[in-house]
Amino acid sequence: MSLKPLGDRVVLKQLVAEETTKSGIVLPGQNKEKPQQAEVVAVGPGGVVDGKEVKMEVKVGDQVIYSKYSGTEVKLDDEEYIIVKQSDILAIIQ
Repeated sequence: MSLKPLGDRVVLKQLVAEETTKSGIVLPGQNKEKPQQAEVVAVGPGGVVDGKEVKMEVKVGDQVIYSKYSGTEVKLDDEEYIIVKQSDILAIIQ
C-alpha cells in the first residue's frame, strides 16, 4: 500500500530524533523532542486549491522543516508518516 496525497498536500517521513545531546547526555524516550525535520515521500499534484493556483515547490527526496503542530500523523505498514499542506513546510534543507 502507498499514500498518494491530493491537492497541495505532502507526505513526510520524520527523521530520527537525536538520542544524545551535543554535550553527550543520553535522553530517555519521553524527553526526546520530535524534530521538525522530515523527508518528502510523496507530493500531491497541486492545482487550484481554495480558488488559488498552487504550484508544488517540493519534490520527493527533499529534506524539509515543517511547522511544529501541523499535519496529520498516519501509520501505514509499521511506518509513521505525516501528511501536511505545502504551506506548513517552512524550508527545504539544501
